[in-house]
Amino acid sequence: MKAYRLHVQGIVQAVGFRPFVYRIAHEHNLRGYVKNLGDAGVEIVVEGREEDIAAFLRDLREKLPPLARIDRIKKKELPPQGFDRFYIEKSSQGGEGGDSIIPPDIAICDDCLRELFDPTDKRYMYPFIVCTNCGPRFTIIEDLPYDRINTTMREFPMCDFCESEYKDPLNRRYHAEPVCCPVCGPSYRLYTNEGKEIIGDPLKKAAELIDKGYIVAIKGIGGIHLACDASNEEVVAELRRRTFRPQKPFAIMADSLETVKSFAYVSREEEEELTSYRRPIVTLRKKEPFPLPENLAPGLHTIGVMLPYAGTHYILFHWSRAKVYVMTSANYPGMPMVKDNDKAFEELRDVADYLLLHNRKILNRADDSVIRFVDGKRAVIRRSRGFVPLPVEIPFSYRGLAVGAELMNAFGVAKNGRVYPSQYIGNTSKVEVLEFMRNAIGHFKRILRVKDFDLIIADLHPGYNTTRLAMELANELGVELLQVQHHYAHIASVLAEKNLESAVGIAVDGVGYGTDGNTWGGEVLYLGYEDVERLAHIDYYPLPGGDLASYYPLRALMGILSKVYGVEELEGVIRKCCPKAVESLKYGEVEFSVALNQLAKGINLAYASSTGRVLDSLAVLLNIAYRRHYEGEPAMKLESFAMKGKNDLKFEVPVEGELIKVEGLFTQALEVLDRASPADIAYSVHLALARAFSEVAVEKALEFGVKDVVMSGGVAYNELIVKTVRKAVEGNGLNFHVTEKVPRGDNGINVGQAFLGGLYLEGYLSREDLML
Repeated sequence: MKAYRLHVQGIVQAVGFRPFVYRIAHEHNLRGYVKNLGDAGVEIVVEGREEDIAAFLRDLREKLPPLARIDRIKKKELPPQGFDRFYIEKSSQGGEGGDSIIPPDIAICDDCLRELFDPTDKRYMYPFIVCTNCGPRFTIIEDLPYDRINTTMREFPMCDFCESEYKDPLNRRYHAEPVCCPVCGPSYRLYTNEGKEIIGDPLKKAAELIDKGYIVAIKGIGGIHLACDASNEEVVAELRRRTFRPQKPFAIMADSLETVKSFAYVSREEEEELTSYRRPIVTLRKKEPFPLPENLAPGLHTIGVMLPYAGTHYILFHWSRAKVYVMTSANYPGMPMVKDNDKAFEELRDVADYLLLHNRKILNRADDSVIRFVDGKRAVIRRSRGFVPLPVEIPFSYRGLAVGAELMNAFGVAKNGRVYPSQYIGNTSKVEVLEFMRNAIGHFKRILRVKDFDLIIADLHPGYNTTRLAMELANELGVELLQVQHHYAHIASVLAEKNLESAVGIAVDGVGYGTDGNTWGGEVLYLGYEDVERLAHIDYYPLPGGDLASYYPLRALMGILSKVYGVEELEGVIRKCCPKAVESLKYGEVEFSVALNQLAKGINLAYASSTGRVLDSLAVLLNIAYRRHYEGEPAMKLESFAMKGKNDLKFEVPVEGELIKVEGLFTQALEVLDRASPADIAYSVHLALARAFSEVAVEKALEFGVKDVVMSGGVAYNELIVKTVRKAVEGNGLNFHVTEKVPRGDNGINVGQAFLGGLYLEGYLSREDLML
């Protein structure tokens, strides 16, 4: 007779792990117990014959429930204690400080979906139907261990029926903490925007209202969405007017994969992502002619689509004639997604005609995740619902907080060789978003059992609110603060995901504060365990009015062209090629004159090497976009326009030493503007820019004896640029890497910051290396 205590770490709570252990223990005639621990791990004690315990351990690893994952098992022999059976023990607050985690929110499973529409089932048409294999997790959990008392479901005591399933080891709802039914669980109510309740079946009524052309706020798993009939061009336009989103693409939800394929191309990889338990928004290429309104995603060749992931969605589509809904986050631009009922009535009164709200609290807000496939590889744009709080491995073991960037923010908590990126936080220049971030940091510390930090890592930009928050927290907690350059962190995020020790990196994005005080964004860098170096970059060009150029890209175009033309000649070029751009400025002709004067006298100018501003400028030059209403808009519309191009005009971007001279690209484009197809020009400038970066990167990689070239930043979502760079790099016998799990834009920068923090703490790189 042998006895062992097992401490199991991984994703082993909230995934049906204990009932699984119970079943295989009985199958192998073992006695003892299994219980959840306060560190999100599981403790198992087994007694029996050695060969039966060995068989149990094999099954433990090989027959796991679909969502469970074992990372580590600590095994310790015990003296036999004479258990008479195997049972599930009450959860314990204790633990060994391990690295187990709760799973993310999981889309409704096939079994629950089948029961949802079975008239004989007790949970027929009940939107909160769940089991051990699906339902909310991260959004409802307050603390560990993952027991009902530590979730927002504690406000809904189980009825006898639900409790009988909850306590039955052979039932798939055994210890499913969110289990409930119409008798004991949460419920929906439908209200007018003035707070008057609509009598009748709330979901059926809501579906009828959407069909009639109304806008309905719908509370779901991670927050509240604004929904309307996506086939109704007028109501989509009205939603834009009410939310102050004149151009930003709306996410849509289709009732089925078949419907998605009627208006978009879907590859095998995209289909797998759409139907995965994460159910993210996947950015798909539109079919032509596009059968849905163009104002869903104006000027773009793609549309963001997701499939239903909760019972609520399936029931709405069941009652609705519409097959596609707009399903966009309920918030004003830059503000956090609304998640609470009182806030919904307060903030959505002028946006939604009706509000479909339930009475279960959403503890942790989680926007929909967004994914795009670029050059055949998954590119995460926004990492949130369905991913969080899953970690990313890094080769450094310390406790740290990486606060991320200013826009598209997510922070990351480092612990024991992993980074746990937060859900999407957003634009932290807003006070409300910064407060959301503070609260979310506290929550992550609690569920990850991190009491203090060895290091806090922030961006180098002195004006970022995240930098200021990091400084405050460092002072409050008495923790060392490390600031790291923005693009170093972008490249480090690829090294972290791909487990590389060194690489030449192409960091291409909109803006990042450089170590020289200028605005970077078109960089070729070397990053390794013992050195970081800026090898080459886009030659600086002036931005009249500084940050205004990010909203009015005509200013960036003027700055780039001022390197070639005198001010009088520059004015003539602009008025000839893009006169409407002048009208697009907030103050029109007056503002245009002021910007020309700034360039002439060298006053109020910032200097940039930004790739994003280069692409924005080309969008203006080709009269594709004149304003930025949302992050990346002009460059995204330029890419969509370029996808229509067919002929490579063989433009070249001169490279002189360490400088990539983009103004040469503009003069070549201007030379053919009257005779070449604008789509071909857009196509060709992408290829030329990509060739210039890859030429420099390959040359430097060979010079440094490095086999790996990596690419990161917001421009690494651009299909034409990424594909061209990859082909050039691989054509020279080098390896090319982009991230597939960590967001390539600023939403993933926390992982790179945490990686650099590890290099600093272990003495590989100094503070000066990362800042100067």
